[in-house]
Amino acid sequence: MSENIVTSFYKFSPWYNYSDHKDSLLAICEQGNILGTILIAKEGINGTVSGEEKSLSILIDYITALKEFKDLKPKFSLAYGRTFTKMRVRIKKEIVSMGQPDVNPHHKTGEMLNSLEWDKLLYEEDVIIVDTRNKFEQSIGFFEGATFPNMVSFREFPKWADSHLEDSKDKKIAMYCTGGIRCEKASSYLINKGFKNVYQLDGGILKYLEDKERSESKWKGECFVFDYRVSLEHKLEKGSYDMCHACRMPISKDDIKTEHFVQDISCPHCYNNQNEKSIRRFKERKFQKSLQKRRIKCEQERPI
Repeated sequence: MSENIVTSFYKFSPWYNYSDHKDSLLAICEQGNILGTILIAKEGINGTVSGEEKSLSILIDYITALKEFKDLKPKFSLAYGRTFTKMRVRIKKEIVSMGQPDVNPHHKTGEMLNSLEWDKLLYEEDVIIVDTRNKFEQSIGFFEGATFPNMVSFREFPKWADSHLEDSKDKKIAMYCTGGIRCEKASSYLINKGFKNVYQLDGGILKYLEDKERSESKWKGECFVFDYRVSLEHKLEKGSYDMCHACRMPISKDDIKTEHFVQDISCPHCYNNQNEKSIRRFKERKFQKSLQKRRIKCEQERPI
């Protein structure tokens, strides 16, 4: 059996006939047993999918054959088992939601830094390092010295930047996120606001972890990813975190040992927020999952 691989990709590029490609993208993925999500919009494409190498190559070849994405740079990592449960191609207003129609990353964005350049910048004076991810992602890993907007959604970034960075237009602003897409849009927003020295980590945390040896790395902890692997470490090896299937928060081995953790129902992050109705719903979902597993096992053991 061929090894399953995860590929993530994005590119901001004006794409006026994007809706014409939805059915073709979905057909390629379904024929190749590819699972995951691809978002398409007027501003570009953004996707994370998993499948066998041959199938993924056909998908990437289709995308890079389009003039808008001929220089697309997909990133690859091992799937470590199941990563997604279904395949979706969605038409969206934005490939990463900020709610700022005047922001055009394909037109202007911050200066891209590779891992070596990024490490040097971390220790320069008058540099503000901004983590543009959501607060639950920041809870399991970060660059030391980073500023955390503590956002629940990336759409909160403009408001946070306007209130916290307005007096720092003469300083260097360096941003990072998981794969690069959020800080690329965030850097474009800051440039529109008059910031002159804006930088971003090229390829995001994932590229940094892929390039860096642990002994030379400035990264602390693990990197949250939006699939069943939950977190990745250096060299993109699977991390130690699991996920609470009630609140979708990453949970550590210590979290699992607490009295507030009940498989598929609650964890220390959401235990106090559960009510009778939600607990009943999660218990029913857990029961239905066990029935489905039992049916699959019976089908596999049934003699032909």
